[in-house]
Amino acid sequence: MTSDTKPGLLDGITVLDMSQFLSGPMAALKLGDLGARVIKIERPDGGDLCRSLYLSDTEIGGDSTLFHAINRGKESFAANMKDEADLKAIRALIARADVVIQNFRPGVIERLGLDYEAARRINPRIVYASITGYGPDNEWRLLPGQDLLAQARSGVMWLNGEAGDGPVPFGLAIADMLCGNLIVQGILAALVRRGVTGEGAHVETSLIEAMIDFQFEVLTTHLNDGGRLPQKSAFRNAHAYLSAPYGVYKTADGWLALAMTPLAKLSPLLDLPSLADYSGAEAFTKRDEIKHLIAARLEAEPTSFWLARLEPADIWTAEVLDWPKLMSTAAFRQLDLVQTVTRDDGVSIRTTACPIRIDGQRPKSGVAAPTIGMQSAGIRAELGAM
Repeated sequence: MTSDTKPGLLDGITVLDMSQFLSGPMAALKLGDLGARVIKIERPDGGDLCRSLYLSDTEIGGDSTLFHAINRGKESFAANMKDEADLKAIRALIARADVVIQNFRPGVIERLGLDYEAARRINPRIVYASITGYGPDNEWRLLPGQDLLAQARSGVMWLNGEAGDGPVPFGLAIADMLCGNLIVQGILAALVRRGVTGEGAHVETSLIEAMIDFQFEVLTTHLNDGGRLPQKSAFRNAHAYLSAPYGVYKTADGWLALAMTPLAKLSPLLDLPSLADYSGAEAFTKRDEIKHLIAARLEAEPTSFWLARLEPADIWTAEVLDWPKLMSTAAFRQLDLVQTVTRDDGVSIRTTACPIRIDGQRPKSGVAAPTIGMQSAGIRAELGAM
């Protein structure tokens, strides 16, 4: 779904979203934002399990805010995959679709007879996307493919927090979201090739592959650095491989982030002449010592004082904003990244919009996530008419 100004880039593309939870549905959402028609196939009795997966005690129209965020603009086709008549309808949809997305555990989709080989026999042009937890054919393949568990197995938790903290997970479902974005990349590339050759493709990735790819920069250092492990700073750590002053610091009335900055340049601005005495190597080897000096100085003045002094000097710095502060800024309002979507039954929800602009316009659908089977009758009528 897109804005009313012009058709989306994927106008005319039909996506069957046979996935649940976050990674697959998020991928389908991104394709929908770019103009594809997305038909969500879900169970008649309860639908996508994400409908009842609550991030808070807020629900809208009987479903979680999480479900609404990931499934806006989609159509819902209710189908019991244990019923042959419903399976026949799904196969008919595959015959007419361009993309299928599924994230069943390995082996399940094959037992249903809806795997890639079966889909390709129905529709040789199909672009079929599979998401798993750990890949289809390794010793972890049958383990639960859940975000926190993928983070735990990927090594990424050891990059967060400070030295001595132990493993620290991210505060977001990053494995799911990164995996969803990777599968979108593969789908779009497969659609481009299909436009050239007419040939479909099977695109695959997993939560663990997404997490390993996410760390490609630091893993490359580790693989070519004698296998040394990253060393987190014990104070104000923000990146295990970067030297002082890189970190987040308390001010008199808030918090300030400092990125890569030469200590000699920072020294006069902070009225800390001793900073200029540290060599380049010591900015890493003595980074905790240096950060303690910087922290004590920054805490003496309010954030506005430091921004007024540091930003004109081209120091890479930023105030650390919470959501209310972010949303109160003119910059946030100018981005126009929040939209209100509605549904025929009166449900209305504020949510984010597509982060991509096309020819200067941000695609917006205005359509909220569907109730279970909301478009089933219309879709079945379409199948009967074809």
